[in-house]
Amino acid sequence: MKASQGIVVMITCCSKREALKIKRALLERRIAACVNVISSIESFFWWQGKIDSAKEVLLLVKTKKSLFKEVITLVKKIHQYDAPEIIALPIVAGSKEYLSWMEKSLKSCS
Repeated sequence: MKASQGIVVMITCCSKREALKIKRALLERRIAACVNVISSIESFFWWQGKIDSAKEVLLLVKTKKSLFKEVITLVKKIHQYDAPEIIALPIVAGSKEYLSWMEKSLKSCS
């Protein structure tokens, strides 16, 4: 896989339980090669006209651009938030070995 095809998707979740459920679903469907679960983050944001905050869990999902729509669809089915954070950042470079492993770990999009 070329680095330009890879993305890292950030998803915040309201609980560890929800994060683990999403992580499992993404991996089982092979639309994520790797998911990091980062517990105990504190988020600050605008919601319904005022600044709000929440203790959340962050998922870092390694996948490829061609699977992003599928990631969004799956996460929305599981996620409790009205407007879940599901944003992707491009992988601009990576080791050849890691990118190759990612490609082999993800389902084919043909």
